[in-house]
Amino acid sequence: MNTNRLPYLLILPVTLFLLLFFVYPFIQVASQAFTTEQGFTLANFERVFSDWKFPISLKNTLLLAAAVVPVQLALALLMATMVSRMQKGRDLVLYIWTIPLGISDLAAGIIWLAIFEQSGFLNSMMHSLGFIDRPTSLLSYKNMGLVFLAIALAEIWRATAIMLVILVAGIGLIPKEYYEAAEVFGASPWKRFLRITLPLLRPSLQTALVLRVILAFEIFAVVAALGGTLFPVLMGETYAYQFDLLDSGAAAAIALVILAISIAFTLVILRALRVPKGAQI
Repeated sequence: MNTNRLPYLLILPVTLFLLLFFVYPFIQVASQAFTTEQGFTLANFERVFSDWKFPISLKNTLLLAAAVVPVQLALALLMATMVSRMQKGRDLVLYIWTIPLGISDLAAGIIWLAIFEQSGFLNSMMHSLGFIDRPTSLLSYKNMGLVFLAIALAEIWRATAIMLVILVAGIGLIPKEYYEAAEVFGASPWKRFLRITLPLLRPSLQTALVLRVILAFEIFAVVAALGGTLFPVLMGETYAYQFDLLDSGAAAAIALVILAISIAFTLVILRALRVPKGAQI
């Protein structure tokens, strides 16, 4: 076998998989969004943009991503740094922290619903401590701030481990000699983190942030469990168009809007955290 063809043969299955399960469905969605029986049209986008729920859904999605992703990044960096310095029990701690990865979005939402609902843990605790006279409905239109907080907490708990795993792997690739040399020259732990860990962790930070931001714009099940229709988001509107209103054209249009937003933020992250040539480990 010609060795020059070997790389192409190895990537052929992945290429076929992407063509079949990504490129072809994308073409189908784009076709639904931009065409009708009369041919090319922007009517689907006009219908989506003119809907009164679209700006609210867009705002809620962006606000949730802006609130959740930075907190998750900070927590993941802190947890990854702690794990990398542990001498004993490292694997056990990492396993415990990554347990939420095995829980589905909907299951995570239901778990946190059991905390915030009227008969849930939070109401019971506040009642037993005398803060409230009787259990009350916390997740209602009267407490939209609390609805937002509950969704944000559920997402932080559920998805921080995604970034944690990537950052732990990235820190593990940084040569220990860099830290030893910095310690010899008297660099404090904070300076070692700023001058060594963060710069050399840029590729992992890129991957973690891109993946997490894309998933943040696709949030749906957690919002459906905790906020329902009180807190509309873009993916929820996509579901409503497709299955409630049976309008596949509008659903495809809003799906492309989500894709465009994800691509835009991905380019921003890649630009902000680009790795200078020759700086790789």
